[in-house]
Amino acid sequence: MKTLTKLAALTLSVAISATVTGCHIYKKYEMPASSAIGADYVDAKNQPVDSTALGNLPWQEVFTDPVLTDLINRALENNTDLRNARLNIEVAHANMLGARLSYLPSVALAPNGSGSTTSLPGSKMTWTYQIPLSVSWEIDVFGKILNSKRSAEESYRMSQDYEQAVKSQIIGGVANCYYAISAMEKQLELQQSTAANWARTIDMMKSVWEAGNTTAAAVVQSQAQYESILASIAELETTLHELNNSMSLLLNVMPQTWAIPSGMSVQLPAGFTTGVPMVALANRPDVRAQERQLAIAYYATNSARAAFYPSLSISPVGGFTNSLGGAVFNPGEWFLNLAGQLTAPLFARGQNIARLKAAKAQQQQSLNTFEYTVMKASGEVGSALVTYNNALTKEQHLASQVDYMSQAVDITETLFLNSATNYNTTYLEVITAQQNLLGSQMNFLNCQLARSQAVINLYQSLGGGR
Repeated sequence: MKTLTKLAALTLSVAISATVTGCHIYKKYEMPASSAIGADYVDAKNQPVDSTALGNLPWQEVFTDPVLTDLINRALENNTDLRNARLNIEVAHANMLGARLSYLPSVALAPNGSGSTTSLPGSKMTWTYQIPLSVSWEIDVFGKILNSKRSAEESYRMSQDYEQAVKSQIIGGVANCYYAISAMEKQLELQQSTAANWARTIDMMKSVWEAGNTTAAAVVQSQAQYESILASIAELETTLHELNNSMSLLLNVMPQTWAIPSGMSVQLPAGFTTGVPMVALANRPDVRAQERQLAIAYYATNSARAAFYPSLSISPVGGFTNSLGGAVFNPGEWFLNLAGQLTAPLFARGQNIARLKAAKAQQQQSLNTFEYTVMKASGEVGSALVTYNNALTKEQHLASQVDYMSQAVDITETLFLNSATNYNTTYLEVITAQQNLLGSQMNFLNCQLARSQAVINLYQSLGGGR
């Protein structure tokens, strides 16, 4: 009992000393006051969640196409990156559980026995045995276990944030690939239709040439343009094949061709809002994960500080033995030993000082990276929103351009067929009008794809993908 009292008194005195000299090592992580954007970020995190903001909408409410929805669900179920992210959560959870159990004592059972004899006549083998149960318990006076536990908890939360980020990337990747395939299918249909029309143009040019109302150059130029269109068809087919392979990889299946309707596009939900800028950024999983990394660096610094303070452990050992005080008793007797150990570092060849300096530098690195991540995220949101708005405006103008170009083709073809004079320039006008129509149609389809991709990028940049 006296021994226990002495150990308790020692523990109390050490705890008081730690409270006076090292209270900082017990503090929970807080955003550093030196951060230029930290205060705004903390305020944003404390704001109530706006369920109507675009980044907080479930992905099923943004991407409503049933074919796309099915592909996204399959990707979320099968994608290798997402599976690994989920396994990382399990790893982090196991580490967190181990850190929490560090508060408990370690218990070991180590039975042993031995026999001895001498060369004297009549000497017999003397057997001794011991069945000890040892317990070792480190008293976390200086927060070493506490900081390790908090760091493991932040690592677990960070793995969840990364899982959310991977999920968002997969959703965005499948959606981008889906609309790209759809756009390529539409462009391929357009090129094939144009090729068929151009073949008729060649026949028309030949008929007009045979009638003596144009030159052989008109026929040759028409044939050259026709070959160019056929070459474009081959290039589109190659691109389409690569996009189908990309979709297969996202869904973690063997390469195949996907039945995706042509000419599909996506609009932002009616009445959408981007939300308060900093609040929207605080919802992004990559920003949250980077703040977790900053917290982990903070606890690593605390652990480095705690290494300068003593460690206190209590190690009781008890068991059953037949060897006590050099004498052998049969049957054996119970025994109990109780020991306490206080280990204070005096000189560690500068390792503790070096470790603390490195931890402080790494903490500052994490803060710099966090601030950069927030600023980069802000730029991505702004760029995605501007791209979407400009794509809408551009799409309207290109739609009008396609309409005018279609009229121009009809007019020039009519003039060419009805004109018996000035044919040296008229056939060039027909070819130019048809080329301009094809170019404007392709530009319109590319703009539709750009608008769809802007929707996807804006949704992702606001932390969407839940």
